Amino acid sequence: MEYTTFGKTGLTVSKMGLGGAPLAGDFGKTDENEVQRVIHEAIDLGVNFIDTAPLYGRGESERRIGRALAGGRRERVVLASKAARSDMRYDYKTIIQSVEDSLARLRTDRLDLVQLHDVDTQPYELIIEEAIPALRKLREDGKVRFLGVSTKVLDLLMRFMRTEAFDAVQFYARYMLLDHSAKDALLPLAREMNLGVINGSVLGMGILAETPASFLGEETVRRAAEGIAKLDFLRTKDGPGGLIEPAMRFSFANPDIHVTLSGVATLDALRMNAALCDGRGLEAERQAKVFELFQGNTVF
Repeated sequence: MEYTTFGKTGLTVSKMGLGGAPLAGDFGKTDENEVQRVIHEAIDLGVNFIDTAPLYGRGESERRIGRALAGGRRERVVLASKAARSDMRYDYKTIIQSVEDSLARLRTDRLDLVQLHDVDTQPYELIIEEAIPALRKLREDGKVRFLGVSTKVLDLLMRFMRTEAFDAVQFYARYMLLDHSAKDALLPLAREMNLGVINGSVLGMGILAETPASFLGEETVRRAAEGIAKLDFLRTKDGPGGLIEPAMRFSFANPDIHVTLSGVATLDALRMNAALCDGRGLEAERQAKVFELFQGNTVF
């Protein structure tokens, strides 16, 4: 397992993090006992960063993680969650209550990182005037250590980064084989500001595993398939799953990305992805070809 320093927080984090959405069944049915084993084995394999949110399974992801971390495991991980859900208004009271509820579900008295979730769903002024002050109050009270912000809308994310209110950022599906739009502007800014960077959905919500999430639209899947057809030179095996290894290595090897989230709900998938976090990226020639093929391309 590879480790790095999570920006200005100073936290030492595994470059592979465990993503919480699949643990709640958001990408398909899950077995409760298997999920508990996945979390336990991830920690045993050296994964020390777990990211979840109230949105995932309407709190079920947090509840399952809380159960799995009982008995001393909580102290072995950097625990990150998010504040509120996109169907809520991110006012001061809602943010405070959301984090309090997350603490209860996760069975802990503090979170290492709390991120405002999908801020593109909320008015900018509301985030500035109410959500950020609420996060600061939680930090003053010792319930939160560090503050983060998440969205896939990169221009908006950079706008929030420049407020200097945050210690970390998370985007998704913006640094993967089919879409590396975070590379040219956001990642250099994060490096300059020394912010922790979390990369979510490196498999494009299942697209690069050729098992797209059921909630993705037909047009999105069709456009992605056109890109996937150009990636045969990267395949490690025939058929579905042949792009998982290059997709994971593409993100793991970027020094500006501190944590690449692996959304898995089975032991086999966990072990496969953890084995790829060994410091080896794509060959320089192949990586350059990926950048050339998909410059300016987006999927979502």
